[in-house]
Amino acid sequence: MPDWSVVDLGTEPFRETWARQLALVEQRQKGEAPDTLLLVEHPHVFTLGRRREAEANVLMPGDVEVIGIERGGDVTYHGPGQIVAYPIVLLGEGERDLHRYLRNLEDAVIATCGRFGLACDREPGKTGVWLTTPAGHAAGTRRKICSMGIACRRWVTFHGLALNVASDLGYFRRINPCGFEASVMTSMAEQLGGEVDLAAVRGGLAEELGRALGRTGR
Repeated sequence: MPDWSVVDLGTEPFRETWARQLALVEQRQKGEAPDTLLLVEHPHVFTLGRRREAEANVLMPGDVEVIGIERGGDVTYHGPGQIVAYPIVLLGEGERDLHRYLRNLEDAVIATCGRFGLACDREPGKTGVWLTTPAGHAAGTRRKICSMGIACRRWVTFHGLALNVASDLGYFRRINPCGFEASVMTSMAEQLGGEVDLAAVRGGLAEELGRALGRTGR
């Protein structure tokens, strides 16, 4: 398997990480950098994808910055307690299928949540990861734990996924996240009924992303 560099940025403002991604994309296109996985927590921010309805789904941002970016999808929230993963990966021959790439990201999150006893799956026709049987909800009631939105330039991917580990879910009420009502969103902490080790989730997610994308961390 190809190597990739796994970089834990700790907490970093969204705009700084966005600039870092764009620089890495250009370097990867030129062969000046390896495939790279960035892991980060952002201070509170809302980001708008390319979907036409995204801006209308910002309801009351208040003091939280709203930033339009080049990924696919609608509006989403990033904040403390949420692990955001940005794979900067040059898709080689046999990998150049963005739908399959998104399914690989979903597989990695499903496997990561499974490590902590949470059964997750996909919602047909919707990108992201959902709880199979959410705690405290009737059977058949779906809750979303991870949002995704990617971009790709000359087969180098960027942007990625946001896994709600111990997020303040109240911030989702300021938007219609990914076009849904805010009540659809949940977190690992809410589902498990207690604290979750962010470092353990971060490490597990890096391993599962490497496995799903066929990359070896270093």
